Amino acid sequence: MIEAVNVSKSFHDIKAVDSISATIKEGTVFGLIGTNGAGKSTFLRMACGVLKPDQGEILIDGLSVYENEEAKSRIFYISDDQHFFSNATCNDMKLYYKSFYKNFDINRFDELMLKFDLDAKRKINTFSKGMKKQVSIICGICANTEYLFCDETFDGLDPVVRQAVKSIFANEIEERNLTPVVASHNLRELEDICDHVGLLHRGGILLSKDLEEMKFNIHKIQCVLNDEKKEEVLYGKLEIIKKEKRGSLLTVTARGTQIEIVDTIKELNPLFYEVLPLSLEEIFISETEVVGYDIKKLIF
Repeated sequence: MIEAVNVSKSFHDIKAVDSISATIKEGTVFGLIGTNGAGKSTFLRMACGVLKPDQGEILIDGLSVYENEEAKSRIFYISDDQHFFSNATCNDMKLYYKSFYKNFDINRFDELMLKFDLDAKRKINTFSKGMKKQVSIICGICANTEYLFCDETFDGLDPVVRQAVKSIFANEIEERNLTPVVASHNLRELEDICDHVGLLHRGGILLSKDLEEMKFNIHKIQCVLNDEKKEEVLYGKLEIIKKEKRGSLLTVTARGTQIEIVDTIKELNPLFYEVLPLSLEEIFISETEVVGYDIKKLIF
């Protein structure tokens, strides 16, 4: 488990992270969302012990991470900007990481390099940005650490590779309880893999919630009531977040369980109704509006 307790970090007069407290459970995918400059990278660098917090502490399985070799052995960090030794080949980096991570799987590394069609003997500085990220991801997976910190990991990867990486993450979570922490400015990128999402804004966590919990309490319904009086009754009975009408088709997003919302609509004898899936973007727009923010201005 990862615990951040009242963590802050400043660079001169810039407050990069401001009093963040968060808990990340094992075996889940934690998505860290926020605009550029929101504090995502700074938080990850503190979480992996690269930076020391000005205030507070970050614990990995109860161990303070800063200057703690045992805690750091449980973490692999994939930065947004890929850094490798000058003139190093992929095989060179394989041997380098093997010297630091006792469980580094050399055979798995060779296997994944072939699957991703990467030449292990080629110098990494000749690779494209996307190829370098693939090498970093492969190294991170093969290190066999309990936690994998990913900073904008999917940025620059083509759709096929992104899906392949997500599938590998899912397999690692199931087989060895891997805990990926994925920072991104793109909600849509994390929608199909995250269990829990935290929204960073101006160095602080604006919102941190379990995705399934959010989905359980917000629903979108399309219906045809064919009577404006019934529509007004519906608005009075439901906690409406958003409504839109095109011709006779009414679309509402409301708070409450699906059973509660559907039962309310059924009472009005609709000509038609159906429950529509909500995207992570739509859920977050609804949740952040409650606390007075427009997420469309923060992220998109």
